[in-house]
Amino acid sequence: MSSEATVDFSSVPILDYSLLDSPDGRPRFLDQLRHALINVGFLYLSNHPVSQTDIDQLISYIPKLFALPQEAKDKIRMENSEHFLGYSRLGAELTKGAVDQREQFDIATKHVCRWKEGDPDYYRLWGPSQWPDEKLIPDFREVMERYLIQVQELSYKFSSLIAESFGLGPDGLSQFYDTPELMQHRSKIVQYPVVEGSNDQGVGPHYDAGFLTFLLQASSHRGLQVQNLSGQWIDAPPIPGTFVINLGKALEFVTGGLARATSHRVLSPKGATPRYSVPFFQNIGLHVKLSEHILTFPPEILAFKANRGKVVATDSVNFTEFDREPSGRVNLIGRVKSHPDAGKIHYPELYKEIFPNGHRGQGSAY
Repeated sequence: MSSEATVDFSSVPILDYSLLDSPDGRPRFLDQLRHALINVGFLYLSNHPVSQTDIDQLISYIPKLFALPQEAKDKIRMENSEHFLGYSRLGAELTKGAVDQREQFDIATKHVCRWKEGDPDYYRLWGPSQWPDEKLIPDFREVMERYLIQVQELSYKFSSLIAESFGLGPDGLSQFYDTPELMQHRSKIVQYPVVEGSNDQGVGPHYDAGFLTFLLQASSHRGLQVQNLSGQWIDAPPIPGTFVINLGKALEFVTGGLARATSHRVLSPKGATPRYSVPFFQNIGLHVKLSEHILTFPPEILAFKANRGKVVATDSVNFTEFDREPSGRVNLIGRVKSHPDAGKIHYPELYKEIFPNGHRGQGSAY
């Protein structure tokens, strides 16, 4: 166990994945991981197994993707998709009542929709992505799908490491995932433009909903900030060759608060060029009710939480449905709140439940 005193963090720790390759390095990595999970909720991962060549290829496509003709982007707008996958224009979302200054493409891992008549509506949430015209951006789809497969594999390995670091054994979180053909994970490719005026909100303060997020900061711009235990905003600048990994509300919930979901935000870039990022959101099984799977831990692990101290009120809002709804339903509610135009088309009953008086053209999950 780590003897490191738990103090409030002023930077995000960097973990070296290659430590796992040696007998001496593995316990050091797990020790550092446990500290990051309990006390920070964010970490950088260096020397990870995702191909840097594929990452560099993907990054080279991003400016071309956003430079596509508006007509080409609108052909794959999210409103077309019952799976909430596709293009969203600049300023289409709110966080805490303010406009998020970002343009994005939601793209997911390959999946055949499992929904059939009589199934819950949230089974429709997962399905195939929309892709831009191959002739306009040749081989982009191939590169993106290859990248997503690798991050998906890393995310499962990392979940196993989390379980091990918490004394649960390597399969300690496997109950939360379905068989591979029934799972899908989401990603976004995001452009944060340079904006004029006083609103520098790329994305306002929020938590992520699921288990794990793997963020590729795909340009050199600063902007990501993480809120520490005392409420201070800490910069998490891009570090080449790393992923930023953070924990979502679902993982915090099932660990009884042992693992920390940490409030974070993105500030719009300063200067002449946009900021780019590619978050990957690892999902759990659609049918999983987290309240039925609360984990128990050895006393020596719980002692680390006791040493952490209290977390002050943050600028973010919790996801509130995990205590009573299946994961798929929680996510569907979040999607309809975030993208009401698509929700109104594809989930009209849930839309009316959430927006009995309609909405004002922008969604807000937070």
